Amino acid sequence: MRGATLEVRLEELGVLRSFSMPRVSNDNPYYEWLLSTVKYRPDYPNRPFSSKEEACQWISSFVDWHNHQHRHCGKPIEICRRRARVYELARIANPRRWTGAPRCWRQPEVVWINPPADDFIAHTAKLKLAA
Repeated sequence: MRGATLEVRLEELGVLRSFSMPRVSNDNPYYEWLLSTVKYRPDYPNRPFSSKEEACQWISSFVDWHNHQHRHCGKPIEICRRRARVYELARIANPRRWTGAPRCWRQPEVVWINPPADDFIAHTAKLKLAA
């Protein structure tokens, strides 16, 4: 018998769902991103690792690739500059195709999964001034 979905039953019992924890950088979206990045690497093994050492060696090479060769290591600024230039040249060549302002290709200075409350930011600023 199906009287209600699990979600409805939990709500009836006063249980609230939660998919992440506020201001925690290792919540579900972070892990899901990491796992999908690892899983879709061309060199991801198609068989289980034969040992812990083999797994550690593979993940070590993945981390090295991700931190030093992946697209986010200082290169996005230059990539965004090139994209902005390409868009500007396209706009000059075909002005009727562009009805609005071009996209802003600048990279954000700070990125948060869950931004902290304003009082946390103010407290951090005071600590920096004190240092």
